[in-house]
Amino acid sequence: MAELPRPVSRRQQEIATLIRETGRVAVEELAARFAVTPQTIRRDLNDLSEARIITRTHGGAVVGSGVENLAYDARKLVARSEKRRIGEAAAALIPDHSSLFINLGTTTEEVAQAIAGRQGLLVITNNINVANALYRNTSISVIIAGGTIRASDGGVVGRMAAEVIRQFKVDTAVIGTSAIDADGTLLDYDIREVQVSRAIIENARRVVLVTDSSKFSRRAPVRIGRLDEIDVLVIDRLPSPEIAEMCRRMEIEVIETGGGPEED
Repeated sequence: MAELPRPVSRRQQEIATLIRETGRVAVEELAARFAVTPQTIRRDLNDLSEARIITRTHGGAVVGSGVENLAYDARKLVARSEKRRIGEAAAALIPDHSSLFINLGTTTEEVAQAIAGRQGLLVITNNINVANALYRNTSISVIIAGGTIRASDGGVVGRMAAEVIRQFKVDTAVIGTSAIDADGTLLDYDIREVQVSRAIIENARRVVLVTDSSKFSRRAPVRIGRLDEIDVLVIDRLPSPEIAEMCRRMEIEVIETGGGPEED
């Protein structure tokens, strides 16, 4: 963990450690945990943000790394209830007896959980966790893209996986992203994963992006594409009127599921 530019309290050190472990914290939860006021926690988070250890968000903070993704177990904890609602809303867009891609991500895995009981689906995925959620349903055909399995999260990445994806043209692609820049650029951490995501976007008739609003506060170094390549955005809430206007200008259908943290 990076050093702060000035001495900090033990509480701030513990907060920084907690964010690294879980990926995201909320002001009210921290206030209760440390038996201090929300105002005190906000000052702590502002200090940590100034040190570039964390990134402030509405109602809390997320880990501040811009070059390396969170560990898989930590990503599953970030916005967990929001991701579940997003997954259910995205699943409602997928008709039975249709074909789809599902790529890597803890939010796309929630979509897989939500469609696990459906009928007549063909699912092509580079996500081992998605395949595990679906293969027991004999009414769903699951094809796993070949290639290197990333040990950190069960993702299949690289050129071989992208080539498998390019053999198909599907009705719907369900994709996630690690970060979204203010200009609408979709970003990720692993160029091998981006190769597969690009193939997925280019070979689907409709692209559905599933993401929670914290992704607008994160940074990542590898470009996947832009929001204007997306047909539907399923999100807990749009983080600002400017982002809402950008989506309107790009003619993206936006489905907000609610449940995101309130602005502090």
